[in-house]
Amino acid sequence: MRFLRSLLLFVYFVVYTVPYAMACIVAFPFLSANRRYWMAVGWCRSTVFVARWLNGIRYRVEGMENLPDGPAVVLSKHQSAWETVALPALMPRPLCYVFKRELLYVPFFGWALGLLKMVHINRKEGKQAFNSVTQQGKLRMAEGAWVIMFPEGTRTQVGKQGKYKTGGARFAVETGAQVIPVAHNAGHVWPRNSFIKYPGIVTVSIGKPIDTAGLSPDEVNTRVEKWIETEMRRIDPDAYRATANASANTARI
Repeated sequence: MRFLRSLLLFVYFVVYTVPYAMACIVAFPFLSANRRYWMAVGWCRSTVFVARWLNGIRYRVEGMENLPDGPAVVLSKHQSAWETVALPALMPRPLCYVFKRELLYVPFFGWALGLLKMVHINRKEGKQAFNSVTQQGKLRMAEGAWVIMFPEGTRTQVGKQGKYKTGGARFAVETGAQVIPVAHNAGHVWPRNSFIKYPGIVTVSIGKPIDTAGLSPDEVNTRVEKWIETEMRRIDPDAYRATANASANTARI
């Protein structure tokens, strides 16, 4: 049954995404940047709804009252594709993802993405790439958006912790923005590299903003990592307990 429901979700992506992207491409030239974004987020909301109805993936959000009223950088735990889709649907402000420039050339998805005011990075520019990201990010935040990054860089397995890179913290310090740390356990319902989706409740926890004034990128990164990983062990204790026990057993061998 889970395979069948996961297959139907895949069919939904194929059947729904292409015409939705085409509609965006046609409509975007006639819409303001803000309206373009919320039209695109309509796809995210539809997907969250379909995943709930079809696959039993529900969610609850803790800490919405912590969201600031000003420029901010969202630094989130990264376990699956669910949070990539769900966070724009949950946040009250537009989110600007930092993504590789190559994604702009992906048919339909990339074309629609290129018409949105996101932050793209050209890795061929080397050291200048970060300066470009900073300049783009400042413009987006001045327009009322928040920039979002995943400090671990790639999706981590449930119960595990990746290396927190300083790019997001450095960006926040350079722009003077506050940091919104986000923890969640979406990897249980939408595991990385897994076709099968599982029913369950995703807990999304939003921490209090971290003021970056007077802090170095390393100090900000350390605070973000400490809060997220401590919170992960609160909202998903069994997963981290199992990982710790497995490590202990391996050490004994």
